[in-house]
Amino acid sequence: MKVPILTYHACNISGNRYDNNDQMALAEDLRLLARKGWQVIPLHQLVAVIRGDIVEDLAHCVVLTCDDGTLADVQPLVFPEHGMQPGLLGVLQAFVAETPEKFPRLEMSSFVIADPHTRALLDRDCLFDQGWMGEEVWQLANASGLMRIECHSWDHNHSVLDSTGPDAMPRGNFFVVDNDLRARHEIDRSLDYLNARLADKPCRVFAYPYGQANEYLSQEYLPKHADRLGLLAAVGGEKGPVTQHSDLWNLPRYICGAHWKSPLELEAILEECS
Repeated sequence: MKVPILTYHACNISGNRYDNNDQMALAEDLRLLARKGWQVIPLHQLVAVIRGDIVEDLAHCVVLTCDDGTLADVQPLVFPEHGMQPGLLGVLQAFVAETPEKFPRLEMSSFVIADPHTRALLDRDCLFDQGWMGEEVWQLANASGLMRIECHSWDHNHSVLDSTGPDAMPRGNFFVVDNDLRARHEIDRSLDYLNARLADKPCRVFAYPYGQANEYLSQEYLPKHADRLGLLAAVGGEKGPVTQHSDLWNLPRYICGAHWKSPLELEAILEECS
């Protein structure tokens, strides 16, 4: 079993070509996967196989995820200089409308940041200050049948934050979340907030901000507290396919724009996973 998890960022848009627009890349990638005879499955299905909860042949299967939780995950938005973009959910819906028989289990997991204050700062400093990191679309995503909201930490420990974190935690990377106090702030607090708003579909998978999974979180904190937190797995940012022997608390992913930049490069990844 070699299952690639393909990851996109809805606001990674600096033009209207495959190599500078993750939404356009996703649309073309779905057509490529269909032509090549691959299936798209939910992340939860892959996790269940790794955990041994179900037995299923996942040859020629891929999983789709997206990070950071902007409105562009779920709805069309006009990007300055680049015009109207359909949103990642819109891309999925258009594909289903075109070829409903191709991917009967199509679903993308969207990892969102919980803290409203951090989302407001990210919207102001990293986007266009248009309120594009609101949570009003989370329920729409979960109700769509094509997207599911998951956890991307309390505040990403992002550099936009204007104060240190708990235990004088420096900002700007996630490796420093290395003790119980810091972990409870970033993980427990985020799950409490998200699950209170997503009671019908609580978060089951965590994505490390920046893809940075340290030994404390992946080998100690998450395995020890998984049942209490309701988590089944975590995904990181290391390049590679998921196999039966992958670390359940640091599953590898391929990142669009970092690990592949063209359909040919994605084809090469698929060949390696065949």
